[in-house]
Amino acid sequence: MRQLLDSLSREQRRNQELLASLGFVLRSFTNLSRLLELVPLVAARLVAAESALLVVFRPDGRLWREQLQATPSDHCADLLRQLAAVPDSALVSPGLAGSEAELARASLLDQQVRSAIGVRELFATSVLARGQVRGRLYVFSGSSRLCWSEVHRRHVQLVADLVGVGLETASLQEDRRRHERVDRQLSIGAEIQAQLVPDHCPVIEGVDLAARCRPAFQVGGDYYDFIPTRPRQLGRRRERGRWALVVGDVMGKGVPAGLLMTLLRGMLRAEALSGHAPDRILHDLNQLAQEDLAHSHRFVTLFYSDFDPLSRRLRFANAAHNPPLLWRRQRNRVERLDAPGLLIGLQSEADYRMETVLLEPGDVVLYYTDGVTEASGFSGDRYDEPRLMAALLEASRARLDAQGILDQLFAGLDRFVGVDRQLEDDASMVVFKLREDVMLPPLPPSLAAAGPAGS
Repeated sequence: MRQLLDSLSREQRRNQELLASLGFVLRSFTNLSRLLELVPLVAARLVAAESALLVVFRPDGRLWREQLQATPSDHCADLLRQLAAVPDSALVSPGLAGSEAELARASLLDQQVRSAIGVRELFATSVLARGQVRGRLYVFSGSSRLCWSEVHRRHVQLVADLVGVGLETASLQEDRRRHERVDRQLSIGAEIQAQLVPDHCPVIEGVDLAARCRPAFQVGGDYYDFIPTRPRQLGRRRERGRWALVVGDVMGKGVPAGLLMTLLRGMLRAEALSGHAPDRILHDLNQLAQEDLAHSHRFVTLFYSDFDPLSRRLRFANAAHNPPLLWRRQRNRVERLDAPGLLIGLQSEADYRMETVLLEPGDVVLYYTDGVTEASGFSGDRYDEPRLMAALLEASRARLDAQGILDQLFAGLDRFVGVDRQLEDDASMVVFKLREDVMLPPLPPSLAAAGPAGS
């Protein structure tokens, strides 16, 4: 009796050590292959079987041939070669899906294994991960001396469950690495895009400027820019020269939208140097970007304007972008600056029309993207254009500078959306204010006779 108890005690200690070794590998998990190599050895020794075989499926259900493991390796080499040659189609039952397909696949695999090893004592159990069958674990012997018991069944099932944990851990680690790679790419993309969007507003004689872009993601599709039409001029001549002020939006969010906007920025800056009128520039840009936008299945809205400090005239053309808002100080009212025109990239031959407006000291122009007016509040209502017009009217009447107006507009948007809520789309605003305290040169007679506005 003592010898029997000693034998049972030694067997229990051996089994505990075997399971502990497998648990240690799983606890310090760094290499899936190392864990899978150890599994057949532990399973065979736990139940005193001659051999063990581990077959693992990929997440898509295909046989993971590189991870076929068996012990002893020298006696099972032919078995592994035969299983590696089994086509995936041989493990598929047409017309079945879900759990039924997984059970059928396990049954077909059992048939392949029995055929490969011949008539032997065989036990099999499934490896599960997230409720999905990810493999089969087999223990077998060439003779009838395999004494099977409920304890043996539990031991083998425990090993199979540990394999499932290992497969799930490997999958989570791969997901984490993938997310880290994406995060690094997004960070790089955000840095590049941040360098392309102006980090400060230029000095334009008689003008006070402020701008801000708040992307919904790290990389966004909003764009604004200030472009000197004669960049070689320096100092006061540059400040007094004509400047282009642009705001645009690529339909979509994230990296694809940001990359397209970066591409269009280069094209647009080159076009601005031509000195053409806004309608001609949008027409040429549309033709240049047609092929790239067609391949991406995206379109761009763009408002292009240029301002001449000497004449105080703002010329503009619109490619279906949200019309900027103009607050007239003398009339104390807000108007829309709009002109007909199609989206950039919609069709190759698109016509755009130029409009012109004469600005007076104290007037404020607000350029913005649809992420502002389309922002949703707690009730589900949109911020919409009338709300923005009312907010602009209030901020402009307070005689704030451009930065003060911008801060007040974003503060009102945040209150509407909710301070702790994320915007659903990129939101950008540019405030252009004609200074009240700057004496502008008198208008030439021809311009003075034209009246306060014209086209």
